[in-house]
Amino acid sequence: MKIVTIVGARPQFIKAAPVSRAIQKHNLEGADPQIKEIIVHTGQHYDDAMSAVFFRDLDIPNPHLNLDVGSGPHGWQTAQMLMRIEEVLMAQKPDMVLVYGDTNSTLAGALAAVKLHIPLAHVEAGLRSFNREMPEEHNRVVSDHLSSLLFCPTQTAVNNLARERITKGVHCVGDVMYDSVLFNIHLAEKRLHILKKYNLKPKSYALATVHRAENTDDPERLKSILNALEEITSNDLPVILPLHPRTRKKIGEFNPSHNSLGLVDPVSYLDMLLLEKQAKVILTDSGGVQKEAYWFKVPCVTLRNETEWLETVESGWNVIVGYESMSIIKAVEQAQSGSIHQNAYGDGLAAEEIVNIASSVNLSDP
Repeated sequence: MKIVTIVGARPQFIKAAPVSRAIQKHNLEGADPQIKEIIVHTGQHYDDAMSAVFFRDLDIPNPHLNLDVGSGPHGWQTAQMLMRIEEVLMAQKPDMVLVYGDTNSTLAGALAAVKLHIPLAHVEAGLRSFNREMPEEHNRVVSDHLSSLLFCPTQTAVNNLARERITKGVHCVGDVMYDSVLFNIHLAEKRLHILKKYNLKPKSYALATVHRAENTDDPERLKSILNALEEITSNDLPVILPLHPRTRKKIGEFNPSHNSLGLVDPVSYLDMLLLEKQAKVILTDSGGVQKEAYWFKVPCVTLRNETEWLETVESGWNVIVGYESMSIIKAVEQAQSGSIHQNAYGDGLAAEEIVNIASSVNLSDP
């Protein structure tokens, strides 16, 4: 059995790594059928952190092919990836195409697969923000409706698909990101230098991340968030903010003065996990960071108007506040541990479940 995995950004490599390890385990155990995985990197995001060290430290297989598409407008980028992925699929003739999440790489991989009548499997299926202004929402909805296998991280995701009349091929397997966090936090805790580097004491600082276009591309929103972070710092809770390149660029364009903030360069995935686990509170517009805060039992303040990860909110560990300064400051002042912590994201074995299902299902059935 041959599977082509399509990924295009660092978070997707991190999600795909547990599945690749599960495939290797499947093959070493002599399971039938043996699975050959071809990993294709679209090159959607160029990331300096994705060096040989990144792949080695996280035990992530290097991609077999890099399509070097690069950045560009959504339509151009998706079209370029679609054309190049189609060429790969025609040459490789896989039995299945596997895509992750909600990027343009996800959409391009899905479209290329179905146009060549190759069964498609989507990991993180069924997520919905119900905000159609987000490009990611269109990517995930279209990919779900094209997929033969839909691997959902939660029951909420299964219910979302059912409302769209998608029930066939749907499997609630848990969250591969939880698999990844369990695997990597042990590696991260061997590398305590990030706390020493920034003179941080456990549970005595706030960690912030801001990268979504809705926040970075709107001067008033970005200034409002930064003003809130500065006020939090002045209230004796230091804020460390690893700057996404988009955010650093926009801060430079808008030229706000926020000298008291702990603005730092992007950090590695392992360092980020450690910063998250040891933070007193996390402020973020990242879906992945919301979940990681939940798994580490750290209160989270989400700088958006909605979230795909409703379980973190329902449990009391996450609060949605948007971008208004006073709402953010108040949420941090009131941040406390949630009252419930029943992990709604599986048992850390999602990747093995995905491989078991993918290797046993007969996708030729009508």
